[in-house]
Amino acid sequence: MEILLTYPGFHALLFYRMAHFLYQKHLFLLAKIVAQFARFLTGIEIHPGATIGKRLFIDHGMGIVIGETTIIGDDVIIFHGVTLGGTGKDKGKRHPTIENGVLLSANAQILGPITIGKNAKIGASAVVLKDIPANTTAVGIPAKVVKRG
Repeated sequence: MEILLTYPGFHALLFYRMAHFLYQKHLFLLAKIVAQFARFLTGIEIHPGATIGKRLFIDHGMGIVIGETTIIGDDVIIFHGVTLGGTGKDKGKRHPTIENGVLLSANAQILGPITIGKNAKIGASAVVLKDIPANTTAVGIPAKVVKRG
């Protein structure tokens, strides 16, 4: 019951699921209104065009931004301040793909049409501009792989 009442990440995902449904029905304005209400309520901005898998956990979600062409797999954890955004240089698929089991630490910035591989971990405040392989840990600005496996 506590999660239903007090977790903004849970609320943001509920509103996202509604907005995404509307977006898929080509009710774009209504979808964006729902998404903006969720942003106002939670401080978490999820574009209704994003694709999000099962069991996404948003912990301390304030300041999270998830762009329109982002794809997020199952069992992903996202901490506060994370941006899954574009670089402004790309057309079409402009945002990251986050595969299953990924951990995105606080304030990480994952930018562009790149892929974060299965079970990868991205460190706090990392700026990721290139693909990160599965089962690795990446940290820094720009992010570099520091641990494999």
